Amino acid sequence: MFSAKNISPRQLAAFTAFVLAVPISLLIGYVEKSWWIGLICLVVIFGGSYLLISFMLERFIYRKIKLIYKFIYQTKATKKEETYYKYVLPQKSIDEVREDVEAWAEENKQEIELLRKNEQFRKEFLQNLSHEFKTPVFAIQGYVDTLLQGALENPEVNKKFLKKTAKNVERLTNLLNDLDEISRLERGELVLYKQNFVIQELVREAFESLSIRAEARQIHFSIKKGCESPLTVHADKEKIRQVVTNLIENSIKYGKTGGSIVASMYNTDGKHILIELSDDGIGINEKFLPRIFERFYRTDEGRSIDVTGSGLGLAICKHIIEAHGQTIHVRSTEDIGTTIGFTLDRRKD
Repeated sequence: MFSAKNISPRQLAAFTAFVLAVPISLLIGYVEKSWWIGLICLVVIFGGSYLLISFMLERFIYRKIKLIYKFIYQTKATKKEETYYKYVLPQKSIDEVREDVEAWAEENKQEIELLRKNEQFRKEFLQNLSHEFKTPVFAIQGYVDTLLQGALENPEVNKKFLKKTAKNVERLTNLLNDLDEISRLERGELVLYKQNFVIQELVREAFESLSIRAEARQIHFSIKKGCESPLTVHADKEKIRQVVTNLIENSIKYGKTGGSIVASMYNTDGKHILIELSDDGIGINEKFLPRIFERFYRTDEGRSIDVTGSGLGLAICKHIIEAHGQTIHVRSTEDIGTTIGFTLDRRKD
């Protein structure tokens, strides 16, 4: 069925030629008093008009459309593409071409928006990276300058300053190691050595390794009641130990004195195990939650509390969990606490 929306250039040429040929042929036939002369004129005028209009459309109008397509795809056309542009493309209607151009414009709009976001992210990343490096570097510079200006001769002062310098050098080393690790993770170079292990045992080991830090702030570790039954997961044990340790360290840093950190484990669907670590610390404002897994991102409250971390811990955790094909999530309320959880595959027989 004829439709103005889907009309092709040739159909448009034929329709226009017919509209021109019919009245002219009728007029000529009427003047000449001969119907067959009118018929001949109809055929000649229709054929000539059709060829002329079709030529004009395809050579001039659609030639410009082909240029638009080449511009859209931004490539030098191959012979195959040239054949497409020459024989296939002209069959498209103006509306179809308009839809293609609108789709291209929308795609470019989205790409530009993504580039803007990436540019903003790049600026924030460089700003945060500069901040993270400046703090220990300036501290080291200050201690060294003080020692060179005479404090080196004082045994009590020089030992104290050298210890502080060594501490800041260690912080720089950890920062560089974390940057190297997250770069490898983002390049997809992480090799996983998966095995079956009981997740409760790993969490207890992490609790024990951090018990001295927790005791200093009178923070109590526990596994939630009802979650003690052993659950076996299939994952890279040392990488998951790194994740669990990092999450517990964060809970200690941002937890309240005399508070608690509770681990819970659930068999969700028979195929996955959900592990969650909850604290009753300062919590995180809802508006910051979508960004806490970004590199170097820390809230103002977090930055004022933690001056020793690299700011890459949660980003590394996220990459490790995603390398396992799983997800990590966070729930938090200010002054109530934070829960961070992730899933792992259940044991493989």
